[in-house]
Amino acid sequence: MLEQRSDAEGWRGEWLEIAEHVVLPLVVLMMPMFLAARWVIRTSLEPLGVAAARMDMVAGTDRGFRLDPDDLPLEVQPFAGALNNLLQRLDDVAGQREAFAINAAHELRTPLAILMGELDRLGSSEALRLKKDVAAMNRLVGQLMLMAQVESYVAAPIARDPVSLAEVAAEVAAQLAPLAATQGRHLELKIHAEVMVAGIRETLVAAVRNLVDNALRVTPVDGLVVISVGPGPKICVGDEGPGLSPNDLERLSRRFARADHASASGAGLGLAIVARIVEIHDAELVTDPQKKEICLSFQDPDSADKQSPSEQG
Repeated sequence: MLEQRSDAEGWRGEWLEIAEHVVLPLVVLMMPMFLAARWVIRTSLEPLGVAAARMDMVAGTDRGFRLDPDDLPLEVQPFAGALNNLLQRLDDVAGQREAFAINAAHELRTPLAILMGELDRLGSSEALRLKKDVAAMNRLVGQLMLMAQVESYVAAPIARDPVSLAEVAAEVAAQLAPLAATQGRHLELKIHAEVMVAGIRETLVAAVRNLVDNALRVTPVDGLVVISVGPGPKICVGDEGPGLSPNDLERLSRRFARADHASASGAGLGLAIVARIVEIHDAELVTDPQKKEICLSFQDPDSADKQSPSEQG
C-alpha cells in the first residue's frame, strides 16, 4: 500500500515537473509568438490590401492602370507582372478597335458626302427620301467617330484646360440655330453665370450639341429649346418634350438604347456619348423631369462663379 502511494506521488511529481518546466514555459512563449506571427503576416500582406484598394477605385472603363511590383512582397511580384502584362494587352486591343472605328468612320464620310451631293442634283421626291437616309447614316458615322475619339482620350489622357461653359453654350447655339430654324423650333441661350471648368473643350461642345440635338427632336414645332449656364458649375438643356426620369436617363445612357419617342434616324448613341464625356470630366449627368431639362453638373470648377445677370436670346 505504501509502495502504491509512493508510485502515485512520484507520477504526480513528474507531471508537476513537466507542467512547471515544459508546459508553462510553452504557454508563456506561445502568446508573444502568436502576436509576433500575426504582426508579421499582417505587415507582409498589407501591400496586397493597399493594391486591392487601388484596384477597387479604378473605374471599369479606365485604362493605363498598373500595379507597382516593387510595392508588393517578393513572392507576389511575378503575379503582379503577369497581371500588368494582361492589362497592357487588353489596352492594346481596345486601342486597336478604337483606331479602326475612327479610320472606318473617316473613310465612310467622303463617299457619303459625294452621295449627298449627287442626290441634291437629282431633286426628285425619291431623292429627298434617300437624302434623309444618307443624313441618318452620316449622323451615325459621326457619332461612332466621336465615341472612338472620346475613348481615345481615356486611353491616352490629355491635359485639361480651363473651359468657359458660356463659350461652349454659345458655340453650340451658333452651330444648331440654323437647324432649329429649319425644323421650325426656337433655340434660346441664357447665361446666368460665367463658369470655368477644367476639361476638354471639343468634347464638352460635342456633349452639349448632342443634348440640344436630342432636345430638338422631341420638341414640337414652334417649341422652345433653351441652353442655360449656371447658376453654379453646370450647363443645362431644356426642351418641351415629355421629359426624362432619372431611371430613363440611366437606361438611355447605355449604348444603343433608345427612347420610345426617339427618331427612327437615331442610333441610341447620343446620350451614351454624353454620359461618357461627363464621366471623363468627373462630372454628373442629371435630369429634372419637372423642368424637362438635362444638366451637365461639374463638381470641381477651376474658379468661383462670376455672377453675370446678362441674358442672350
